[in-house]
Amino acid sequence: MPLETGCAAINIRRTLVPVVVNRASVHLHVVPEFSPGLEGVVAAQTAISEVDGANGRLIYRGGYLIEDLAPVVEFEEVAYLLWHGDLPDQTQLDALCKQMAAARRLNKPAHGALMAMDPATDPMDVLRTVVSAQGSSKTLAKPTLEEAIALTAIFPTIVAASYRRRQGKEVLDPRDDLSHAANLLWMMEGTEPDGARAHLVDSYLVHLADHGLNASTFAARVIASTGSDLTSSVVGAIGALKGAAHGGATFAARTMLDKIGSADNAEKWLREAHARHERFAGFGHRVYRTYDPRAKILREMARTAAPELHRTAARTEELALQILHEAHPERPNATNVDFWASVVLTGAGIPKEMFTCLFATSRVAGWTAHVLEALSDLRIIRPASEWTGPAAGKKPVALAKR
Repeated sequence: MPLETGCAAINIRRTLVPVVVNRASVHLHVVPEFSPGLEGVVAAQTAISEVDGANGRLIYRGGYLIEDLAPVVEFEEVAYLLWHGDLPDQTQLDALCKQMAAARRLNKPAHGALMAMDPATDPMDVLRTVVSAQGSSKTLAKPTLEEAIALTAIFPTIVAASYRRRQGKEVLDPRDDLSHAANLLWMMEGTEPDGARAHLVDSYLVHLADHGLNASTFAARVIASTGSDLTSSVVGAIGALKGAAHGGATFAARTMLDKIGSADNAEKWLREAHARHERFAGFGHRVYRTYDPRAKILREMARTAAPELHRTAARTEELALQILHEAHPERPNATNVDFWASVVLTGAGIPKEMFTCLFATSRVAGWTAHVLEALSDLRIIRPASEWTGPAAGKKPVALAKR
């Protein structure tokens, strides 16, 4: 079972290497075999979420399947669940919403960092830099739930400010009377968001809040294992999420649909792209051996969110899966969440250059939950490496003789 699945029973391949202790004795030293990408290596135990790749299930903390959870909760409830282990009652939810609303404003260092950056800066670079400034401190502090809530609350403020500065518009202050998703849309656009669009954004945030031991979550846990602070862990996770093979995949899926243009052009474009050995964005996954359960839900939402784009995407999906199966029938190239998330976010009015920032706005709840969970065992994560250099003993030559 791959890395993203968290904990699972696996067979670890090992190699016995003779190690000479002295001339009279030889011991066998067990060396784990190299696994590219840490494929199949269990690197953590977690109760935050589980990716059941074989059966196409995503299980959130407490044992909730995503398809059962998503229709009845909002993002704030999911964040509470990931942090506490249980869904909140009304009193607990009200208290959390009030706490998050109070933490939505940038402090002086963060505001200064934001305004000092070129408006054309990559939005993920803006997010990484301003989050770092927001969480700067004079002392190394142990991560707390209060800090996790505050970091989660500030993400929409930074993302919206980055977007408005790219548009040459004045940055807007957050509002205390709006939900997490609605407040993001308000700060991006300056108009009261309608309920349908806010619901689309909120649903996206619910679906992406956590996903096992993915690359960015692993990065956060590695940093936390050193005894570092929560902001540093989150900043590291942002850096990992920025990559095209991780958080940037939703942008890539939308860009592919832009190039295809229409349902009628899908087959021609896809077959030509496949002949050029181009990858189809939004298909295949390291863990899922079947259709991503989040993609199933978002596909249905996309029907009404963006009807015309849904038509193009549905035809693209049909043909892409057909072409991939023809070429590699042995591979489980099912649709992943990025493909249909790109359509839902478009329907919500989010420009594609902000997609990865929206991903981070959701996943920060999971990142912080994992860091808080990791505090119970702060053993530093320090995997071994396999030496591929020459045998030891080479003698250095003085600089004058080289």
